[in-house]
Amino acid sequence: MTEVSTLGALAALIVSITLILRKVPPAYGMIIGALVGGIVGGVSLTDTVSLMIGGAQGIVTAVLRILAAGVLAGVLIESGAATTIAETIVKKVGETRALLALAVATMILTAVGVFVDVAVITVAPIALAIARRADLSKMAILLAMVGGGKAGNVMSPNPNAIAAADAFNVPLTSVMAAGVIPGLFGLVAAYFIALKLVNRGSKVAEHEVVKVDMSRLPSFGAAIVAPMVAISLLALRPIAGINIDPLIALPLGGLLGALAMRRGRDTNHFAVSGLNRMAPVAVMLLGTGTLAGIIANSGLKSGLIDILTSSGLPSYLLAPFSGALMSLATASTTAGTAVASSVFANTILELGVPALAGAAMIHAGATVFDHMPHGSFFHATGGAVHMDMKERLKLIPYESAVGFVIALVSTLIFGVFGLFV
Repeated sequence: MTEVSTLGALAALIVSITLILRKVPPAYGMIIGALVGGIVGGVSLTDTVSLMIGGAQGIVTAVLRILAAGVLAGVLIESGAATTIAETIVKKVGETRALLALAVATMILTAVGVFVDVAVITVAPIALAIARRADLSKMAILLAMVGGGKAGNVMSPNPNAIAAADAFNVPLTSVMAAGVIPGLFGLVAAYFIALKLVNRGSKVAEHEVVKVDMSRLPSFGAAIVAPMVAISLLALRPIAGINIDPLIALPLGGLLGALAMRRGRDTNHFAVSGLNRMAPVAVMLLGTGTLAGIIANSGLKSGLIDILTSSGLPSYLLAPFSGALMSLATASTTAGTAVASSVFANTILELGVPALAGAAMIHAGATVFDHMPHGSFFHATGGAVHMDMKERLKLIPYESAVGFVIALVSTLIFGVFGLFV
């Protein structure tokens, strides 16, 4: 099959970004971008479609696991378990360390399987109340939550980790564990950067504070059952050699969590809600698959390798660099990880980089630019704290700095020193 030219691959990325910026659904934007890229890249229409379908097929296993994860996410969010976990952490850490408490709460919520944007939205009412009392700026509390979310995202059973694990054929728990140390460094970076922002930008107005009714929420012990069961089942593979696939472990954790909270009758409601949250991600990933099919069969991949080779930089840098580049193109950790992993996994392995190292560095790299304005994360998180567009844009360099710290530490561990692989 004819190779797509580098120009075609770049055209695919540019068209996709342009369409997403114009509010075209990301899946459609990437499908159209892939189609345009293939034709501009000198490939016939028939072969372009074949490349797109091949790319989408390569991501179907990850999509199935992501849909299954919807049960866990639905239980955590709809039952109020996520809010209970966040409230408990903030109380334990204490309001005197408010920014650290918000960062830790968001990190843990994301780490146990809540989407990063949903985690920020969940913690936001608590953050607004604290910020009003402590006179903290919106920029400070949002950076703390976003940074904590990024930290938790690289150690979570979320769609991005599932995509990386599938592409490199490594256990999901290994990818999660590989993100723990980089994530903790990202958490620390977010906290100290947030401290510098406490008097920057607008403050929280009294009417923006919403009280959370704690009387209807589950206890912390019951709330934590779902993620603990799911993660424990996944951990059986490295601990005891018992392989329980995320397709089973994640929904089973959610079901047992619902029973622990005495909400067994609401299980179907939780599942439907979780599916509704995961369906857009699954559809988006199919769109990223079509884009990946074009890029994987283009000159762009070999061009990046040639740049690394001629610059004298080590080959393992392809992993974090490709993750960051694709997160910039898609404004999504999940899409960025999925495209970079499916396109570059085989090449990274051929360059001698261990599978876990490649998955970990791509995953970490995808946190560097996942907050760009053409993605939903940018708008959802800004809206959660009632921040206007101009002020939200000012936060981008600080968010990128947190992502860069995560990617840098991951690269040092798995690339420079080659530890734990």
